[in-house]
Amino acid sequence: MLSDDNEGSRHQRFIVKVSGGHTVLVAHNIDVAPRVPIKSNRNIAIYGQYEWNEKGGVVHWTHADSIGTHEGGWIEFQGKVYQ
Repeated sequence: MLSDDNEGSRHQRFIVKVSGGHTVLVAHNIDVAPRVPIKSNRNIAIYGQYEWNEKGGVVHWTHADSIGTHEGGWIEFQGKVYQ
């Protein structure tokens, strides 16, 4: 878990390890979607937009889009979907 990004829209930030041992930053907009009660070493399913960067990449748009301009995403943790 990382500290929230509070500049502009607030984002919950955390790093996940994906297959192959790579890591990816997740930036989940908590001004649009509920905070996910993430715990270390637990499985999580994420559907969002991935953007590569030299540090491994970032996944964002992990929330519903209420105005229909972008495909919505979600995070599933312990049987509950956050979007």
